[in-house]
Amino acid sequence: MDGDRRGGNHREFLVVAHTGRAIVTETTAAIARHCAAAGVTLRVIDHDTRSFVPGVDFPTGQVELGPELPESFPVNPADLRDIGADVAVTGGDPDAAAGCELVIVLGGDGTFLRAAELAYGADVPVLGINLGRIGFLAEAEANRIDEVMTRLVERDYRIEDRMTLDVTIADPAHPGQILGQSWALNEIALQNRTNHGVLELVTEVDGRPVSAFGADGVLVSTPTGSTAYAFSAGGPVMWPDLEAILVVPNNAHALFARPMVTSPRSRIALEIDKGGRSAVVLCDGRRQLQVPPGARIEIVRSPRPLKWLRIDSEPFADRLVTKFKLPVTGWRGGNDAAWRGGNDAAWRGRQG
Repeated sequence: MDGDRRGGNHREFLVVAHTGRAIVTETTAAIARHCAAAGVTLRVIDHDTRSFVPGVDFPTGQVELGPELPESFPVNPADLRDIGADVAVTGGDPDAAAGCELVIVLGGDGTFLRAAELAYGADVPVLGINLGRIGFLAEAEANRIDEVMTRLVERDYRIEDRMTLDVTIADPAHPGQILGQSWALNEIALQNRTNHGVLELVTEVDGRPVSAFGADGVLVSTPTGSTAYAFSAGGPVMWPDLEAILVVPNNAHALFARPMVTSPRSRIALEIDKGGRSAVVLCDGRRQLQVPPGARIEIVRSPRPLKWLRIDSEPFADRLVTKFKLPVTGWRGGNDAAWRGGNDAAWRGRQG
């Protein structure tokens, strides 16, 4: 790998953590030990150093389990310093990852998307360590943290570019007026703001209308996001190294409202009926843009990808099988032993 991003010999890793799982404590301690031994500064987000706060973490004061807040396990900078790590605490603002070599995510896909905002803004790579259940965006599981940290400290990793999308909301009645702009790693979701009726809209690809229909909304996804919201809405799974844009109508009232896979150079537009309902655009489920009746939403591939840190070369098909627990019993394969690389026990575990 190239030298550090700040110049000199200084190295700094940012950790973004989901503090709702007890395993985060031992995982951050393991990270601190490796950073201390290698002289790498550990940066943590102040949000992750405190217990859940009603009105901030849960704006309604309610969670799925009822009115009581769940147990939390905040990161304790003092404990990490006792291990010997040089720990810096930063706010969760867009510049939180500036000057870091990389961002380490401890949690599931929601935490990964939170960290991706910071990594994207600083143009640094991001690595996911799964603490949850599926964690499709994670590169490794928490039980491999020592191996992962050894690889990171030794710069034994590679970086892939993951395609992102840019979205612009405009008002055709006022040419040149931009109502909102944002970006997404997974998907841009246009949704009805209420549970009443449907959104009347027209889809457009490369300046040509494709279909008009009423729907709960439309998802425009990257290949990375094809296994997320778009998958739940009936879209196809796309391999992440594919370059394409996926358009998935959500509960459409139409004969032709099937998912479409377009060129990565396509310009996707969604026009809302000016006499209909208002809507909202959600980018990765995190950034929200208001869409008034008559607005036009344009989505294109962003010129700026997200840097994705890889330490494994696990085939994407293996990830699908593992994360979704797909049945593969009976598979023989053309070159079974070579493909498994001699790791028979692990493969038997997948089949079992």
